[in-house]
Amino acid sequence: MEPILATNADLAWMLAAFVFVLLMFPGLAFFYGGMVGSKNVLNTMSMVMSTLAITAVLYVLVGYGLVSGPSVGGWGLIGNPTDFIGLTNWLTDDESGATQTLYFAAWFILFAAITIAIVASGAAGRMKFSAWLVFAPIWLLVVYFPIAHWVFAADVDDDYKGGFLLNKLQIVDYAGGTAVHMNSGVAALALAVVLGARKRRMERPHNVPMTMLGGGILFFGWFGFNGSCALGANFLAQSVILNTLLAGSAGMIGFAIVEKWREGHVTSLGLITGVVAGLVGITPAASSMTPIGALLVGIFAAAVVAFLLSFKARLKVDETLDAFMVHGIGGIVGTICIILFASEVAPAGVQGVLFGGDPDIIWRELLGIAITCTYSFVMTWIIAKAIDKIMGLRVDEETEMVGLDTTIHAETAYEIPASSAGHAGGGLGALSPAVAAESVEKSMPPSKPSAQV
Repeated sequence: MEPILATNADLAWMLAAFVFVLLMFPGLAFFYGGMVGSKNVLNTMSMVMSTLAITAVLYVLVGYGLVSGPSVGGWGLIGNPTDFIGLTNWLTDDESGATQTLYFAAWFILFAAITIAIVASGAAGRMKFSAWLVFAPIWLLVVYFPIAHWVFAADVDDDYKGGFLLNKLQIVDYAGGTAVHMNSGVAALALAVVLGARKRRMERPHNVPMTMLGGGILFFGWFGFNGSCALGANFLAQSVILNTLLAGSAGMIGFAIVEKWREGHVTSLGLITGVVAGLVGITPAASSMTPIGALLVGIFAAAVVAFLLSFKARLKVDETLDAFMVHGIGGIVGTICIILFASEVAPAGVQGVLFGGDPDIIWRELLGIAITCTYSFVMTWIIAKAIDKIMGLRVDEETEMVGLDTTIHAETAYEIPASSAGHAGGGLGALSPAVAAESVEKSMPPSKPSAQV
């Protein structure tokens, strides 16, 4: 059962924050879409946006019960899926908080959907779209819903127990560093392991301004993501919004310092990646930091991510869009910052060990990280392997080389082939990859020689 908001002003802020979070989906679609090659941009954006449809259906049917329902057997592992089926018991507007509870159902749909959307990072440019539409709901049911229950479901009374990470282990995680960021980053890595590397692994981002636009939209949405977890228009919301701004901004500094040191220059792609890494880092720590602490979280998270990304070319795993580094590692660094320099004067009242806090926080937080990451990786790997055996995860080599936009979606991002000038023409969907490529080639103007390699 979710908490009841105190005033209509609280509900108004939460509804506004909901819209902010919803904008994160086109933001992530642009962010990822710009980083892939021009032949796979629409496929990548479609993978991100499709998660909204999949998650909405699942959440109304069983998801809310699995995440927020009373823990089965009181063990703290999973909520009761038979509770809240269809959400029909909340359709009466009275003074019991029914209307507000409907809000929380919608709110949690967005948190679940953005988590699986991030996982698309590990599949870009080589996964069958049909396999993605099978993988995503299974992953939500088997991986996200249980972890979200562990982290987000609070104990209500002796008959209504919540998740074990929050209530028994008592981890500090303000807005989903475990359930959202570590979970999605590690899952993207596991999916990439099963899929294998792209044939054109060294393909560079095709549209960096598009990625920067997406990152800016994500920054905007993050104020709703973190601010809404304050559950109202209150002092906590003010504090975490300020910390979110500071950490995201400081992330640019942390990434730029390391990039300049390692590569000799600062890139626009690095700056916007630093913003996202800083935002990821502050997500679990937003209520535990002073403003100075938030700046340190942003700098440290982005710097660590930038340093590790500089070794990406040496890695055998092609985790395409760096969700593991940015979200997985960024979330871990943010949690370690809680252990080290959380301040008891911040709203959460947690004291880091560097300031004399209880050393128990070390093993609690590290155990929470280990449980989340291990469960996410192992279960994602099993799901991906099973789907690969049954229907195949990966497109064939010819389709991959031509690009998934034309061969799977019968579209191109920047050119309209003559054979698919309208829906009546049938598009490219019925064509083989080779014929689709030839059709696109004929529709494009002759290219001019370039001095660039």
